[in-house]
Amino acid sequence: MLPSAMSARVAVVTGASRGIGRQLCVDLAGAGWDVVCTARSAEGSRGRLPGTVEETAAQVEAAGRRALPVALDVRDEEGVAKLADRVYAEFGRCDLLVNNAALAPPKPALEDTTRRWRLAMDVNVNGPFYFIFYFAPRMIGAGGGRIVNVSSAVAVHPEFGRASYHTTKAGLEAVTRAFAHDLRGRIAVNAIRLELMVWSEGFDATLPKDVDFEFEDPVIMSDAVLWLAEQPLSYSGEIVTIGELREQGVVRGKTVAKRS
Repeated sequence: MLPSAMSARVAVVTGASRGIGRQLCVDLAGAGWDVVCTARSAEGSRGRLPGTVEETAAQVEAAGRRALPVALDVRDEEGVAKLADRVYAEFGRCDLLVNNAALAPPKPALEDTTRRWRLAMDVNVNGPFYFIFYFAPRMIGAGGGRIVNVSSAVAVHPEFGRASYHTTKAGLEAVTRAFAHDLRGRIAVNAIRLELMVWSEGFDATLPKDVDFEFEDPVIMSDAVLWLAEQPLSYSGEIVTIGELREQGVVRGKTVAKRS
């Protein structure tokens, strides 16, 4: 682990082993942030897909920043509470929390199981709640901070058979507005709503193999998050879209990766 001045800004990113989360960690490091990388996939507990938090942390350190890789399931409330303790013990601060971890079971609800419905609720809604619940009081005590929740246009425009994903993203946007109200003036709480799918190994693996899809490059999320991290604390309770940020010149030009 590289040394870091206590004055360096610190970000905590969930779902950091691949896709959006990994890109966020690397780009935050490039912008001078120390990064806590957390996800379920870690050395010794690899899933079916490539990527671990240790690999992401190595990329953060290669960019010259301090990294802390933590294997953690966001459903583990006690684990989240312990992580908050550890982050403040080792870094002394958390300036930015990005709730990125999510899953999208690929079946219509009535063709799936109730167990997987509950799983989606636990990961996509309860997980972000636990992180906010345990990190926000410490962030307030340290003078404030920013929380960014990653949402999707399916929260308002369901278009394919992932009912639990639609429902939980709508719930996450409600969580965003509720905490923005409760924490106003102390912590800015916003969400980024993606209109197009962002490429990740996980999402790609759940799509039909005989159809081409267009994906946003995950780098757009880094641009959006870094922009939100610089807004005043009064900028809170917003559900911003990538399209809006692109019109403002915040995110880089539309880049899509086409899978065949």
